[in-house]
Amino acid sequence: MAVKFKDYYEVLGVPRTATEDDIRKVYRKLARKHHPDVNPGDKSAEERFKEINEAYEVLSDAEKRKRYDQLGANWKAGADFTPPPGGGNGRVDFSGGLGDIFGGNGGASGFSDFFESMFGRGRSARGGAGFRMSGQDIEAEIPLTLEEAHRGGTRSIGLEVTELCPECKGTGRKDGKVCPTCHGAGVTSRPKSFEVTIPPGVRDDSVIRLAGQGEPGANGASPGDLYLHVRIQPHRLFEVAGEDDVQIELPVAPWEAALGAKVSVPTLDGSVEMTIPPGTQGGARLRLRHQGLNKRGGGRGDEYVKVKIVIPPRLTAKEKELFEKLAAESRFNPRELMAGGR
Repeated sequence: MAVKFKDYYEVLGVPRTATEDDIRKVYRKLARKHHPDVNPGDKSAEERFKEINEAYEVLSDAEKRKRYDQLGANWKAGADFTPPPGGGNGRVDFSGGLGDIFGGNGGASGFSDFFESMFGRGRSARGGAGFRMSGQDIEAEIPLTLEEAHRGGTRSIGLEVTELCPECKGTGRKDGKVCPTCHGAGVTSRPKSFEVTIPPGVRDDSVIRLAGQGEPGANGASPGDLYLHVRIQPHRLFEVAGEDDVQIELPVAPWEAALGAKVSVPTLDGSVEMTIPPGTQGGARLRLRHQGLNKRGGGRGDEYVKVKIVIPPRLTAKEKELFEKLAAESRFNPRELMAGGR
């Protein structure tokens, strides 16, 4: 017998390429919005809730989703579908509550004919009176300076967060009517500040978790978590080199490079003195041990100092005279180095 095809991806409003995490997030949002506890007496919301749960029952299970996807991507919602011989066979059994909510005291499962033709008659799905659902996790970015990532500390950040509606306490109803504050959603949005503890040695793309600071749960269920993705901002002097090292470009005068010198070099924790060996060439990388980034497990990386030889932009008369004497005295021809490999 032909039954009406169900486009579960369209029901949830996700593409066929959606990940499990994408599907779970969309489901939680839609289920909270259309649940009968939030919309008492609303038959259209009840039917929508059943559709959402049925779609999630299939798309959240890898085996059932694979079987469903074998029908192909070109099916249209409303098209007729004739199940293969032996389809269903009662091989799928579910746990949780649609049958109990929508007419199920051991009778109909609450699923569509299309679902049962493919997967058999399930005795229940998700939901139920006293509906409880853990709150959804929230993801956001936290920008840090290189010094903050290195040393750690505390930061205040502000985010727009979802909280239980203060008027209806998350039920979506007040005095028997749709809550005028949240319009039946059970939640409201407002700006909120968080104090974030930054451990020393965090890296770009690492994640800081604030437990219980995500979206609220339904009917007293636990809230989700807040996950902050670290984004280290560009620095005016340093760049990160590898996992734990930093690099800086250091301007050096020609005579310092030629004769050698002791110079002051910036580090993440202040300036230190470094020796420029005589005859140092431009582009050379000198290493300052243990002056890089703190490591989460202890210890530090290194700092690399890249030498950049800089001539005075404007010569005094005396400097010009000395350079002319050097040019007349020296027999060094740097172009000869170009022929050195021939």
